[in-house]
Amino acid sequence: MLNFLIRRLAIALLTLLLITFVVYGLIRNTPGNPLTQELSRLDPGKVMKPEDFERLNKIYGLDKPWYVAYGTWLGNLAQFDLGRSFSRKRPVVDLITERMYPTLLLSISSLCITYLLAIPLGLFASARSGKVDERISSTLLYMLYSFPSFVAALFLQLYFAVRLGWLPLFGMVSDNHEHMSSWEQTVDLFRHALLPVTCYTYGSLAYYSRFIRANMHEVLRQDYIRTARAKGLGPIRVLVRHAFRNTLIPLVTLMGLTLPALLSGSIIIEQIFTWPGMGRLYFESIRERDYPTIMGLTLMFSVLTLAGQLLADFMYAVVDPRVRLDDR
Repeated sequence: MLNFLIRRLAIALLTLLLITFVVYGLIRNTPGNPLTQELSRLDPGKVMKPEDFERLNKIYGLDKPWYVAYGTWLGNLAQFDLGRSFSRKRPVVDLITERMYPTLLLSISSLCITYLLAIPLGLFASARSGKVDERISSTLLYMLYSFPSFVAALFLQLYFAVRLGWLPLFGMVSDNHEHMSSWEQTVDLFRHALLPVTCYTYGSLAYYSRFIRANMHEVLRQDYIRTARAKGLGPIRVLVRHAFRNTLIPLVTLMGLTLPALLSGSIIIEQIFTWPGMGRLYFESIRERDYPTIMGLTLMFSVLTLAGQLLADFMYAVVDPRVRLDDR
């Protein structure tokens, strides 16, 4: 176990260094920089003096080669300092913490709904394989999976917000949210989150249910399933206790990889619904060439991805005792 942890942590550290090095090089060599964004916000009649331009160039660290600037960023990271946002003039840690709650609200709600519905739907499709109701449900799920979420977001806005007026068009809360009672604030937040959560959920629901169904079909053809049925075990017990349990390893892999998705958010969905989450912050930071914020978010998403893979390895041993971590 100890050797496994040391080996995986060493690989994860090297991977993080490579990811941050490549991303930093890419964003520094992208056309435009924080200064061009700063200049674009000036009045057309104003001209920045050369000494001011050089001073800002030094403040932003643009007077150094990008690999030297990366070394500086890495040194600050070793002191647990992600720097200050160029465009918002605030610590990057504060910005990430501020945007974390809105994204978690959508992603955790969507994840819970997805698993609560996808597992029963996948088991139902396996039990009713080839029947009319199973074919209809599978077709509907396939259509949902093929339908882009940003298109669905626009249709939902037009129908439920513009035409019917039942739900808010965008935003996380209403303008008078602070003056509402606790119950009214909860209802207001629920009404604003309903459409984004729907767009987050339906594609994942279709994918996971079809994923479970495909793995179940493969397992149900195994000899030990026929043996269990020959022993007189009930169909539900065979399906859930024997078949489904042996499909958990690929499902656990997907569950581990959903960890970064909990905080990364969806750039397109958060932009459409003007939801103040992590995805929207990432988009705004790239547009503004806000290097410290981009690197802080990239680091967080990379750490979460690697932690999700490590968590999946541990969960393998939980769902299947035959797997030994020290052998992986």
